[in-house]
Amino acid sequence: MNSGATERWVVNASPVILLAKAGVIHLLPGLCAQLVVPTGVVAEVAQGRQADAGRTWLENAGRAFLRNVPVLHSALADWNGGAGEAEVISWALQNPGFVAVLDDRAARSLATRHGVPVIGSLRVIVRAKELGFIPTARPALEKLRGAGGYVSDSLIERAIALAGES
Repeated sequence: MNSGATERWVVNASPVILLAKAGVIHLLPGLCAQLVVPTGVVAEVAQGRQADAGRTWLENAGRAFLRNVPVLHSALADWNGGAGEAEVISWALQNPGFVAVLDDRAARSLATRHGVPVIGSLRVIVRAKELGFIPTARPALEKLRGAGGYVSDSLIERAIALAGES
């Protein structure tokens, strides 16, 4: 399943949606040693269009990675963001060793304050390139931006450079 990857990831809605639109969601399980998608994330993705690629993935191959988060960690008591972010951070806090895959700035900040390692959709694409799942990162990164990801040109360029491309 993991092609040498050792990290365990818990993934939020935005990365599911964006990575699906970038055409790389199917690679997600092979990029980490263990993949978890909290059920609260499914509800957020389901709010999108019926034909959304992330929603389709969650209804099919992604189902294997769904997990319940029965109780939110106390660190989320004052969280005013989405349920998906709360469940992702809670899972990581309750299951040490997980990396939270989050794009939302406030959620990333909260996770980091509580010692949860964080990566975003851009880094997932770079990881796919590093592990040889895709020959180049640039096309997927460009699709991610075109898919509605609020990503600056400078961040895209930094990710392309991190992937060893120019």
